[in-house]
Amino acid sequence: MARSEKQKMLAGELYRAADAEIQADAAAAKAWMVRYNASLGLPPAERRALLAERLAAVGADAVIRPPFFCDYGTNISIGDGVFLNFNCVILDVVAVSIGDGTQIGPLVQILTADHPRDPEERRAGLEFGRPIRIGRNVWIGGGAILTPGVTVGDDAIIGAGSVVTRDVAAGATVVGNPARPVARRA
Repeated sequence: MARSEKQKMLAGELYRAADAEIQADAAAAKAWMVRYNASLGLPPAERRALLAERLAAVGADAVIRPPFFCDYGTNISIGDGVFLNFNCVILDVVAVSIGDGTQIGPLVQILTADHPRDPEERRAGLEFGRPIRIGRNVWIGGGAILTPGVTVGDDAIIGAGSVVTRDVAAGATVVGNPARPVARRA
């Protein structure tokens, strides 16, 4: 049986984003974002209930300060005590998981969406995604960008404005563009 474009997308295979089912999911996410991004003045419990409507998993005491932007939301899992500050973007064409206690600064971009290197495939409207996994107790500084397919280990720190193009080891501190490890201070 032929796989749907959405099934291909979720599997990280080449897919057509213009597919009707995928576009319907994107439209539902946009409608949800309008509601969520208008919720800043609501009590935290009401904002959390809105998150639970759309995200794959929302841990206890998790907070995402609006405005927040995503492709679908349904591929995002956030653990207990996770905090995302204002204006974060998560392009979640495949899974994004954020571990317990992780803190994410404003304007951070978590980007699973990728595009073929072959120009003919791009012209044909094909895309793919690579999942991003962020461990527990990670600190991601404001304006950082995580590129498709990276894994960030537990207790890591990503400096503000860094562009993460490779996996970050547990406990490491990375800074810069591209992000590189820095020596620990005693």
